[in-house]
Amino acid sequence: MTGPLRIGFIPLVDAAALIVAVDKGFTAGEGLDVSLVREVSWSNVRDKLNIGLFDAAHLLAPVAIASSLGLGHVKVPIVAPFNLGLNGNAITVSPALHAAIMGEIEGDRFDPMATALALARVVAKRRSSGAEPLTFGMTFPFSTHNYQLRFWMAAGGVDPDEDVRLVVLPPPYMVDSLASGHVDAFCVGAPWNSVAVDLGVGHILHFVTDILVRAAEKVLAVRQDWSQKYPDVVAALVRAHVRAAEFIEEPQNRAEVARILSAPERIGVDAEVIQRTLDGRLKISPDGGLRESGRYLLVGREGAARPDPAQAAWLYAQMVRWGQTAMKPDALRIAMGVFRPDLYDAAVGHQGKAAGASAAIGAFAGPAFNPDDIAGHLAAFRIGHWKP
Repeated sequence: MTGPLRIGFIPLVDAAALIVAVDKGFTAGEGLDVSLVREVSWSNVRDKLNIGLFDAAHLLAPVAIASSLGLGHVKVPIVAPFNLGLNGNAITVSPALHAAIMGEIEGDRFDPMATALALARVVAKRRSSGAEPLTFGMTFPFSTHNYQLRFWMAAGGVDPDEDVRLVVLPPPYMVDSLASGHVDAFCVGAPWNSVAVDLGVGHILHFVTDILVRAAEKVLAVRQDWSQKYPDVVAALVRAHVRAAEFIEEPQNRAEVARILSAPERIGVDAEVIQRTLDGRLKISPDGGLRESGRYLLVGREGAARPDPAQAAWLYAQMVRWGQTAMKPDALRIAMGVFRPDLYDAAVGHQGKAAGASAAIGAFAGPAFNPDDIAGHLAAFRIGHWKP
């Protein structure tokens, strides 16, 4: 194809492979002329990708599935030949809610079941006192953040549709919404949890890895028809992103990567905050308490970049659980078909999972996830909208 590619992104650290691929010249090395366009909301990114204003996009994995199924918007089949990140989200709560949960907790404060049960007790006391329901911010109805919040609180007996309010907020607006009291908590990707902690308006309660060991987060998304028209461009994009992911995962490159991402036209926050995310060493409370996780955000290591259709199946199961769609075998097949390991393998010249890769979702509650038994997965949970 001729002319520059326009790729949309949201200012989040899990756009790192995309940003580094362009700004370090890996896309140019593949003969591509790429222009990155910073957006604020996921609906903007989705709509511009769907109508062709973007050739590709940094996109929430569930949005790619929802678009392909025609859920919540027009039906535009999307394919994801590259996974931009696994994990990377966190749940951040206001100081008041943090104190309330800690006052009710029995057990380890990093145990998501302990905090979910404590949240249930907080919710019950608020209801009995006539207080307003707690409000939790998430980035989009079809988002990992929505499903991760719901999975966590429902495990403790909190019905996310009856006992609390869930509201949609663009990622860059989360911190101001928490500071102003418009929300009591939120689930969002880096760096916005850390920004809230640094400003003293929030405590990071959980890394998403407490809830799900391995969770597909963002994908490099293109329209299916576009991928069929320009297969060589798709392959070149994948190769450039593989090089970028490898560069990011080298510890000696982290400072440079953080500086690149901190630019005002990219993420626009302090490089030190971004490097904390890349290193998996985050300040979790305003008093300076730190927590480390080697799995906080996986960009390229442990096979993270190769799309895994089992992850798409888990996301589809959450859509069914929470009433966003009905359980249909054909729809599950389409959902799993959004994640395209075959395109990844064709671009990089090998087949099969990369070393260290695992298909396990690793949820803290419920049975091990089996994409061949969605009904069995859903039947294990008491709270939800799906009925056998």
